[in-house]
Amino acid sequence: MKKVELLAPAGNLEKLKMAIIYGADAVYFGGEEYGLRASADNFSLDEMKQGIDFAHSQNKKVFLTMNIIPHNDDLKGMDEYVRQVSELGVDAIILADPGIYSIVREINPSIEIHLSTQANNTNWRSAKFWYEHGVKRVILARELSLNEIQEIRSKVPENLELEIFIHGAMCISYSGRCLLSNYMVSRDSNRGQCAHPCRWKYYLMEEKRPGEYMPVYENERGTFIYNSKDLCMIEHIPEIIDSGVTSLKIEGRMKSSYYVATVVKAYREAIDSYYKDSCAYKFNNSLLEELSKASHREYTTGFYLNKPSGNEQIYHTSSYIREYDFIGLVMGYDKETKIATIEQRNRMYVGEEIEVVRPEGAYYTQEIKGMKNADGEDIDVAPHPQMTVYMPMKEEVSEFTILRRVVK
Repeated sequence: MKKVELLAPAGNLEKLKMAIIYGADAVYFGGEEYGLRASADNFSLDEMKQGIDFAHSQNKKVFLTMNIIPHNDDLKGMDEYVRQVSELGVDAIILADPGIYSIVREINPSIEIHLSTQANNTNWRSAKFWYEHGVKRVILARELSLNEIQEIRSKVPENLELEIFIHGAMCISYSGRCLLSNYMVSRDSNRGQCAHPCRWKYYLMEEKRPGEYMPVYENERGTFIYNSKDLCMIEHIPEIIDSGVTSLKIEGRMKSSYYVATVVKAYREAIDSYYKDSCAYKFNNSLLEELSKASHREYTTGFYLNKPSGNEQIYHTSSYIREYDFIGLVMGYDKETKIATIEQRNRMYVGEEIEVVRPEGAYYTQEIKGMKNADGEDIDVAPHPQMTVYMPMKEEVSEFTILRRVVK
């Protein structure tokens, strides 16, 4: 049984490496143009080359997003851009627009094309149409149930790959096609500049009674009527795999390295556990607990199991749940001295209890017994962003091991 692909977001070069080291089979990233996350760090051509080389050295794949809904001006210079990224060796280009499709096909007829969820793929005839025009993979709309996905799988060619989202933020508008941002602040979400107005607080006012706000909220804390819960399908890995999809996608190119590593690791373990013995598979609740240690909203299963109700929205706040701090990243480890070289990410102190999360295996806890700075001097606190710290470790650790602590 061929394993499903675990596909992770890469907002920058560090996140790309973290995703792969913590278990992703493939990553997707955007360049400085033509992607739907203009506010992410994104990749220069040189960074793309570094990321692609790293991924390929680990036998992993890299997909480039070019999934904006372009206007005429956006097409200028696109052919040269496609030529450049093709030479770098990206494994596929993710796109939504027939115009971009035609440019990619003209410049590089052999490159793999994945059709973005922005193209609103909700039925098997649409998927089959794109397959007949040379699309290798269709990324299905989030508005589909698992039953609908199974029907699509049964009615399209076997070698057409199907990809679905399994974790991350949900858009209030149909598969990402939102006009609110453009209308309210002149930032076009379909060209990568979404201001996320779905997370803002709203009131209802009738036009003949200006200034008189009507109650449309759950309680006195206000209303966030467009604010969706985050998608989380880790408890339903068997049903997802049985639906026949090829790739399971995690949303979050604007999320932190810590978020990417934590989420990827949890899904990696769940997927591997299922394939190890599908008949005896039982979900491990500790994996859901791990996901809760990354910044998130309340969770939902979206459209997959049932039609969403009013319970899929969060009405009282647009804030994330954040219970853990990412405080350090291991950059090296000396087996003889058992001292790790740490890059600080949040202020940390001698004497505090931390959790140590390695790319494989369970995390462990330890007290910070001592720290030295880059000059070899003993310190009680590491206060400076990304300062180098040397710390004794209770167990052996590898590069990119994460240090975290409970938020107090």
